[in-house]
Amino acid sequence: MKLKLRHNTLMRLITGAALLIAVPGLLFLLTWPLAGSCWAMALAVAWVLLMVYGFFFGWRHFVVRSATCQSPLLPKEFDGYRVVQLSDIHIGTFLRNRSLVDKLVRLVNEQRPDLVVFTGDLVNVSAHEVIPFQHALKQIEARDGVFSVMGNHDYCEYGEDKSLGNIRKNQTVLKYLEQKIGWRLLLNEHVSIRRDGATIELIGVENISRPPFPDYGDLTKALKGTAEGSFKILLSHDPSHWRRGVLHQTDIALTLSGHTHAGQISLGRVSPAKWAYNEWGGKYTEDGSMLYVSVGVGGTVPFRFGAWPGIDVIQLKCQ
Repeated sequence: MKLKLRHNTLMRLITGAALLIAVPGLLFLLTWPLAGSCWAMALAVAWVLLMVYGFFFGWRHFVVRSATCQSPLLPKEFDGYRVVQLSDIHIGTFLRNRSLVDKLVRLVNEQRPDLVVFTGDLVNVSAHEVIPFQHALKQIEARDGVFSVMGNHDYCEYGEDKSLGNIRKNQTVLKYLEQKIGWRLLLNEHVSIRRDGATIELIGVENISRPPFPDYGDLTKALKGTAEGSFKILLSHDPSHWRRGVLHQTDIALTLSGHTHAGQISLGRVSPAKWAYNEWGGKYTEDGSMLYVSVGVGGTVPFRFGAWPGIDVIQLKCQ
C-alpha cells in the first residue's frame, strides 16, 4: 500500500507542478511581450482555473461515447450488436474514491451491452490495487461476457521492487483476480462468439508497443485457427499496433485500443497525445478496417480536462 501511495503521490506532484506552475508561467512569459502584463496574467490565471477544475471535478465527469462499425463481413445475425469498451481504469487511483468505480459499473450496465471488453491498464503498479474493488467489478454484466487484455501497466513493472520474482508474482495475482471477477483474459488467443448459427471472432493480444513499453504480444499466434473472411474484433492496448501490424496486413475489421488517455487533456481534436500517436482518440477508418481508441477511465494522476473519462459503445452494423 505504501508503494502505491508513494507512486501516485509522486506522479500527482510532478503533473500538478507542470500544469499549475510551469505551463501558466510559460504562457505569461510568451504573452507578455505581445499583449502586455494584464492580458498575460489573465491568460495564466484562466489556465490555472481550468486545470484546477480538471483536478477536482474533470476526472469524475464520466461520459458515454458512441460509434458505429459498418462492415460487409458482419453476419446479419449480429446487426445492431452492442460492444461496450472500457480501457485504462488505473484502479489504484480510485482507492480513496471507491464510489466512482460503482458509478462506472452502473454506467456500463445501463448500456445493456451484448459484450464488454477491457483494453488494458487495470492497475498502476500492483495487482493488489484490484482487491478492494472485486465486488464492484464483478457486477459488470453482458450477454456474451466480459473479456480483457493486458496493458503496459498490468505487467507491474513500474514499482520500486523490479525483481523478476515480484513482477511475476504480481502478474500471476492480477490474472487470478481478473478470473475471479469473471473477466476472461485473452493472452494471444481468440474466442468465437455465436448468435443463431453465425460467428464472429474476438482476438486478444498481450501488449504490443515500442520501447519503453513492454512488447509481449503475438498476433500471428492469436489469429491461428480463425476463419479467413470472418468478422474479427481485435483487442490491442496500444493503438500504434493498428498501423504497424494490423492495417493492410490482416482482414481484421475492428481494432479496439486505449493507452493514450488522449493526454488527459484536449480541446476538441487538439491534444498533446497527437505529438506521440497518429491515432490517439476516437474512430479511425482506412481500407475497410476500423480502429477505435478509447480515451479511458482513469490515470495514475486524477486529472482530466476535455478528454473526459468514460465508456465507449460501439454498435456493429451490416454494410
